[in-house]
Amino acid sequence: MTRPHRGAGLAGSPVVPYPHGGLARHANLPPGERLRVLLVEDDEGDAFLVGELLAETNSMIDLLVATSLREARQRIGDVDCVLLDLGLPDAQGLDGLRQVLEMSSGAAVCVLTGRTDEHLGVVAVAEGAQDYLVKGQVDGVLLTRALRYAVERKRADENARRLREVELRQAESARLERGLLPQPLMTTDQVAVHTFYRPGRHAALIGGDFFDVVQTHPDRLDLIVGDVCGHGVDEAALGVELRVAWRALVLARVPDDEVLPALEQVLMSERRLQEIFATVATIRLDLDANRATVRLAGHPPPLLLSGGQVTPVPAPGGLLLGVRPRRPIAYDLEFDTDDWSLLMYTDGLIEGRVGAGNERLDVPGLSGLLDEPDNRSVSLPELPAWLVGRAERLNGGPLADDVAMLLVSRGGGR
Repeated sequence: MTRPHRGAGLAGSPVVPYPHGGLARHANLPPGERLRVLLVEDDEGDAFLVGELLAETNSMIDLLVATSLREARQRIGDVDCVLLDLGLPDAQGLDGLRQVLEMSSGAAVCVLTGRTDEHLGVVAVAEGAQDYLVKGQVDGVLLTRALRYAVERKRADENARRLREVELRQAESARLERGLLPQPLMTTDQVAVHTFYRPGRHAALIGGDFFDVVQTHPDRLDLIVGDVCGHGVDEAALGVELRVAWRALVLARVPDDEVLPALEQVLMSERRLQEIFATVATIRLDLDANRATVRLAGHPPPLLLSGGQVTPVPAPGGLLLGVRPRRPIAYDLEFDTDDWSLLMYTDGLIEGRVGAGNERLDVPGLSGLLDEPDNRSVSLPELPAWLVGRAERLNGGPLADDVAMLLVSRGGGR
């Protein structure tokens, strides 16, 4: 029933729906879900009446009461909704609403207005409240529906916000991916290059792994695979900067021994934290001489596939980029045949587990996978994805880190 009017109380006049139709909707919350509502009201009579209106409708609402914003700040906890009177001893009008919105980011907010200041309710909704109620124009059914609808609308708004954030991250990731994973800049048909990238299970965002291929002479091809420590947008952006800087250095014909030191300078000037480092593997292919020059900076060695054998390239490991500047040592690799492949990869491929213990796949384990008899029928373009699939099966699930691979082959065989 409708309670008799008490001054500026909540009830007493005929029920008037929410002017823009909000209260006329039916909430879609689970009917058995109990809600926690914090009423911020300094008038004891109005507070008592709110409790009575909710009780008479079996509203499934647990009501908490605070008589000031200071008390509300202490009691807001995990409430689902705040029912706020705009006239409080320590806050008046929209100032109180703004403070409540700041302290209750996860809760819906409904405001209470008097008949003479109903316009404040419309402004309050524009400021971020989910609904407003006019004192003297609400009964128990309408009050219950308003509170449950406000919670539903808040949750819908939060879901929409999260969806928008995901869409923005995906768009950002796509832009970063175009920077990290470019098309090889090459025209030669003497070798074939196959690329692969897969983000780790820790996040949907692309990480700091990158690769690139650049041809600067009919018989010369330069390749790089790198990994910036960490995961997320900042690391991915730094990876893009390093890849673009490397491509520029190579195209500018900077002497080979100067490329990685220059890349390290870029890293040290652009990183946001001094602790951030990167690992890099580079290969310069001299196709006319059928040889390669390998340089490693803290990166796992490439694998040579030739003559039915899998052999890690024994290049010196070198120091991580960004730790202590030092020129990586070049290692010259002479190919005995015109039928070979080189696999470059980031450490996400070899850091997965190979059983119930702490043993990792590592370089010997990866070499063993490539030696397995059942991979002989796998074509070169399919080989990187096949390796990741095998590593994930051994790991018992998706690999934790990002994986980037470059597979360069001459002769078309394995």
